[in-house]
Amino acid sequence: MSANNMSGPQRVNKIIRYKPPSTEANPTLEDPTPDYMNLLGMIFSMCGLMLKLKWRAWIAVYCSFISFANSRSSEDTKQMMSSFMLSISAVVMSYLQNPQPMSPPW
Repeated sequence: MSANNMSGPQRVNKIIRYKPPSTEANPTLEDPTPDYMNLLGMIFSMCGLMLKLKWRAWIAVYCSFISFANSRSSEDTKQMMSSFMLSISAVVMSYLQNPQPMSPPW
């Protein structure tokens, strides 16, 4: 075996490090899931508060968790935290007004 085969067939001068494409140059690469889940969480929490439906309030908490889990660190956390607190308050208020366990929606 020669010394060339031991180091491998790579060409060191041809190696280019991968750089992910920036979202400023191409805004279609940005994932809209956190925004949609944030909006759904606010809608469900308002429905849970106004209509006193516990299952909608729990769906709002679930949507808020998904929005928080899929968000990037550079996004605005104030809006996300307000959505999360609104969904938690919808659950708390629906159980304060009617402490019985949740009945199935069907």
